Amino acid sequence: MSRLSKLRACALPLFATTFVAAPALAKAPAQQPNIVVIVLDDVGFSDIGSFGSEIRTPAIDALAAGGLRFNRFDTKAVCSPTRAALLTGRNPQTVRMADLPARKVNPADLTRDRGELAPNAQTIAQVLHTSGYQTLGLGKWHLAPEDQDGTPGKNGSWPLQRGFDSFYGFFLGWTDQYHPKLIEGNRRIPSPDTPGYHFSVDITDRAIAALPAPVTGAKTQPKFIYLAYGAGHSPIQVPREWIDSYKGVYEKGWDAMREDRLARQKALGIMPAQTTLPPRNPGDRAWADLTPTEKTVYARFMATYAGFISHTDAQIGRLVQHLKDTGQFDNTLIVVMSDNGAASEAGQKGNFERLYAPNTLTPEQMLARLDELGTDKTQAEYPRPWAMLGSTPFRRYKIWPQLGGVRTPLVVSWPRTVKDGGAIRHQYVDVVDIAPTLADAAGTRFPAKVGKVAELPVAGQSFKTTLSSAKAPGRPVQYFELRGNRAITSGKWRALTIHKQMTDFESDVWQLYDVEADPSESTDLAAKYPAKVVELKKLWWEQARKYSTPALAEAPEEFRRRESFDDSGDRQRLPEHLRPADPNAPTPEHGQ
Repeated sequence: MSRLSKLRACALPLFATTFVAAPALAKAPAQQPNIVVIVLDDVGFSDIGSFGSEIRTPAIDALAAGGLRFNRFDTKAVCSPTRAALLTGRNPQTVRMADLPARKVNPADLTRDRGELAPNAQTIAQVLHTSGYQTLGLGKWHLAPEDQDGTPGKNGSWPLQRGFDSFYGFFLGWTDQYHPKLIEGNRRIPSPDTPGYHFSVDITDRAIAALPAPVTGAKTQPKFIYLAYGAGHSPIQVPREWIDSYKGVYEKGWDAMREDRLARQKALGIMPAQTTLPPRNPGDRAWADLTPTEKTVYARFMATYAGFISHTDAQIGRLVQHLKDTGQFDNTLIVVMSDNGAASEAGQKGNFERLYAPNTLTPEQMLARLDELGTDKTQAEYPRPWAMLGSTPFRRYKIWPQLGGVRTPLVVSWPRTVKDGGAIRHQYVDVVDIAPTLADAAGTRFPAKVGKVAELPVAGQSFKTTLSSAKAPGRPVQYFELRGNRAITSGKWRALTIHKQMTDFESDVWQLYDVEADPSESTDLAAKYPAKVVELKKLWWEQARKYSTPALAEAPEEFRRRESFDDSGDRQRLPEHLRPADPNAPTPEHGQ
């Protein structure tokens, strides 16, 4: 039997895991809070002002000043697994969304790689709906197999079948922000053709409309709003004035600006004083080695991204102001997070005309068309070294198992509960903990059964007590796996390994970090503490067998070949049959 076969054979079935009932929660509060979960896309740990960025985010920073910042919040390093964990409170492997959704589901596949959410894993929308909430989804979904079209029998993973009363947004992983391919409810609808339209503005308008001022003397139904912006995922598109506001900022370059961000993080208390900035990631070019033309072009790429984030922050500000104007802010629980580290897919040249395809333009050709960045004439993404800046002070970025891939900003605002606004919470929190916390805040919990069907066990734990106490405990242990790369966090220790694809997993070399003393993972301690490595490897297997079937396996080809996880500066071009779906492709519903 091959090593891989043995690994599959020894994995425990998902349904063999025993459900341990959570402690009974208090009855629902007399006035349940509105809950607004704001999910940013591909926004790195240091891309928010209150986490050390030069990017202006006054609305999010104001929420942080009155609420809390969590500086040890981890995701699943890529969008769909993070969103699956966010909405279900389970590890993505448990709910069969270990990576991106399937193009077409194999009905016989009941493993972690099925690419379709398990039916017996209620979402937080379903839980809150049962508790009396109106539930609304706005923005990015990307949790349904691509062959589901919304029609009866082919919409089981669409939002309305997963607990939302209404949904308006886009189906795949990205869309044009000026001409988005949209779904509403269970149907596809034409792209907007209004002059000056922008998707971020549209969904914010709809969120505001869903939160009317309470009527005196009337019972108000609490609202759960899942507001998943397209920003800052490529294409980076925003009106020119937002880009121009960052003129002259990024000409300093990613190397020097990493140092600037870490200095601000230390001053803010987001990172401790002893934090060391790791060297530039292998394969990423030094800013000093760029030509003058490259510096001009690449600075404009990053100015476009920064403008995109500031524009999104302004929309969040409009929503918050509306809540204040209508007297709802104090009892609204707002969560702001990103789904993974900063985006690393575009290589050293970035993408200009089209996403997920090699950029064949020379720097001079891009310079001649520089004013097209941010418009609907380009589907751009910044060069990969800017993602290194976005993930300051960590190594690597999106998709990777280092903290640069998994750690993102988390801001929680709830004035009625948070009494030490502006504080930083250092407790360890994973994205699986968000949904149980929201349920706890609403005075409810995830059910053990729905009818006679047992629900998959919830792995997350509520961290609601941390909102009122800096001494409340955080998560003790969390495992990670994506495309064969692994990590395990236990207390102050974190171990990780990069897997060379299609080789024996036993040959993987583990790294070890004391993230209390060395929060940026700058110094590998594996050789110094080999017994601790052995201990953590054993713990990883215990967690993987508990939460994943199989516990470990090579990723499906379509995902495995997207990234080599080596020290190369660019991805290899994917074969046509493995390339991500293009949301700009014509659809039969409206011929666009």
